[in-house]
Amino acid sequence: MSLSVTPPARLDLSVPAGNGLRRGFTTGSAATAALKAALLCLRGRTARVVDITLPGGELLAVEVRAARLTDAGAYAEVVKDGGDDPDATHGAVIWVRVTPQDSPVMSFHAGEGVGTVTAPGIRVPVGEAAINPGPRGMLRAAAHEVAGHEAFAVTVGCVNGEQIARRTFNPRLGIVGGISILGTTGVVEPMSLEAYMASVEVYVRVAVHARPAALVFTPGKLGRDFARDTLGVPPLAVVQMGNFVGAALDALQEALQDALEEQARMDGPQMFAPPLLVAGHPGKLAKVLNGDWNTHSAHSGMAMNAVARVAARLGLPGALVGALHAANTVDACVDLLAGPNQDGPDQGGADQGRAVWAAVARDVAACLHGRAPLLPGVRVALFALDGRPLADESTPAAFPPDTLSDPHSDGGTP
Repeated sequence: MSLSVTPPARLDLSVPAGNGLRRGFTTGSAATAALKAALLCLRGRTARVVDITLPGGELLAVEVRAARLTDAGAYAEVVKDGGDDPDATHGAVIWVRVTPQDSPVMSFHAGEGVGTVTAPGIRVPVGEAAINPGPRGMLRAAAHEVAGHEAFAVTVGCVNGEQIARRTFNPRLGIVGGISILGTTGVVEPMSLEAYMASVEVYVRVAVHARPAALVFTPGKLGRDFARDTLGVPPLAVVQMGNFVGAALDALQEALQDALEEQARMDGPQMFAPPLLVAGHPGKLAKVLNGDWNTHSAHSGMAMNAVARVAARLGLPGALVGALHAANTVDACVDLLAGPNQDGPDQGGADQGRAVWAAVARDVAACLHGRAPLLPGVRVALFALDGRPLADESTPAAFPPDTLSDPHSDGGTP
């Protein structure tokens, strides 16, 4: 009796993602397809399309732009397709040069246009080609599929990669000479959490290994400008997390845990875990009080009800609490809490507004700290859209004196 074997599933990138956008493949998949085409060329076979095995086990067909023998081995090119994701490497020509070697373990090298790691914190040792662990595993698997072993020197490059890298995070991350070869799943999901967090996670790890006095997470420009202009925080310590508050905190918790375990293995002094400042508009940050950790409007509710709950807890007038609940935007809440308004309910003065934003900031700080408990503390600075400070509060004993310069002369809530 013969046993039937279920063939691996085939991934069809022509089928749109759930959001209706076109998916693509990563630079890691492009490099893997180029390597497979080059190895087939070594065996006298020319392929215009190759099947690569993704980390999840699916097969993906990738078109090969060119493949040829060289004096020392073979060479192939693939055009990277990022789908509908805004991707600096979309359309880039990723090439691979492969040479047989005596060592049974594949060696990886940065060709022209692929960067070299020069700073710790990335999941590739300093001095090595910026080819991440996921793509390295795919390259090894492709070699075993074609040749049955991985005794090859593999050089990965990118045409005009150094110029492309200027539009990526690499210059800030200490990756010099070109782009990185990335991808954990091999597929680019357009505007997905994975696509964004692949970048945020690298930022977080580099920031942790730089051992700054404090880290800064911000959804966007308000917090970034505050960190840079008011506090003088170095750019390496500022992580722009966008809407992915929970995922960014999870990446930070994991990075801190990895750093502490690495330090313990080295039997050295325990690594300092920096406090975290989260700065931005309450319309984004207060959403975590509703349990919404992805603050994009498609994945979360509005923050006005959270602000209203805090106001009710503080005993503000019922008419004002109702107006906060009914507000269309958090900016309307900012106006309602700014002071007396002849056309609206009696707010009881700007002092109550300051108290509400201070309480919101404290609640958000406690919520964020609960998500990343390895942090010594969390500080939250809230701003109106015009840049006016609303509150600046910390979890208890979060920040030693002068860890960051205090923008407020009285050291408290503005």
